[in-house]
Amino acid sequence: MDGIEGIMDDVTAESEPESRRGNVLLLSGSLGMGHDVMAEACATSLERRGFHTRTADCLRMTDGRNGTLGQNAFRGLIAVPGVYDALHFSQLRTGGRVARAIERTSSHFLVPRLREDIRAEPADLVISIFASAAAAVSRLKSEFPGMTTAVFSSDCCVHRIWVQDNTDLFLVTSQTAARYVRRFAPQARVAVVPTPVRTPFYDPPTQEEARGNLGIPLESRCVLLMSGSWGLGPLVEAAEALAAAGVWVLAVAGRNEKLAARLSALAQRDHRVIPFGFTNRIPELMAASNLVVTSSGDTCSEARVIGRDLLLMDVVPGHGRDNLQKELDRGHAEVTSTDSLSLTRSALACLDRVKPPSQRVAVSPQAWEQAFGAALAQIGLGVHW
Repeated sequence: MDGIEGIMDDVTAESEPESRRGNVLLLSGSLGMGHDVMAEACATSLERRGFHTRTADCLRMTDGRNGTLGQNAFRGLIAVPGVYDALHFSQLRTGGRVARAIERTSSHFLVPRLREDIRAEPADLVISIFASAAAAVSRLKSEFPGMTTAVFSSDCCVHRIWVQDNTDLFLVTSQTAARYVRRFAPQARVAVVPTPVRTPFYDPPTQEEARGNLGIPLESRCVLLMSGSWGLGPLVEAAEALAAAGVWVLAVAGRNEKLAARLSALAQRDHRVIPFGFTNRIPELMAASNLVVTSSGDTCSEARVIGRDLLLMDVVPGHGRDNLQKELDRGHAEVTSTDSLSLTRSALACLDRVKPPSQRVAVSPQAWEQAFGAALAQIGLGVHW
């Protein structure tokens, strides 16, 4: 906790009365939870510095409803093998004709609603954490003199729609991503920052405490099985096969209600499967486990902070495959195919190698705060802004 207190002392100096306070609009998108987690991290850091923040969902703005149109379109793309891979690798990453058409279409709907929103509640800084938001904000910037614009992408290979003119700062989480930004904007101002991790992951319970709460024997093998808020991949089949091999399985369905029902039914047949829907207990579940089986995403950074090795399912096409490669390069991670037999064999092999659980990766909340503060200073939003 000393680290958190130190951060608060540091940022208090940035929000003393003589400093200006600004209004920040964070533009997220409700495809899974990854964009919202990044928006939450930025909002927390900005509010500590004295800024006023609000977050808007670009998908809701685009279809004027609850964002289901964009979600269903993306689900449809990834449901057919090869379709989203083709779109991502041949069009989005290269800035092809289809990518430009997607950008124009999304901006056609998003720009007028975003214009109305900013006129109603002006923003000094807009941070786009969703690709279509970056395109729309670029088209609007000239209408709002003095408004600073930034883009924050945690993708390894930042695709063309993310990289727009009229962007004052790009925030990325790897040098590879910085180079992909400069592929399209060679003179861009780019800041590389650590992937932010939510506060509860820095103070998890011990494995003994977590297992006691969950009723898992301390000497048993245990995995956390999850795949984002959509619950992608063969989670039921994998949970059943792992439990049959004597492994305790903490199976998280996220917001996938059908998956949650199937996991609950499985748990009735095998007590080693403990099912969860959408839950804020992930730090506790990671602490209880020996291994985290998941897809590429923010969960990987969270697991490393707690000190758990990863087995990554190759279930997210397109940018998910880029990000999977990044996580493998960062270490403490293996990859598996998505059929339940391959996944079970890989998980059992990983469990043999990670006894006892790996050490916590030396990542602290100060690293994110300091890097984020330095990035803000690059665009004139430093201590005395």
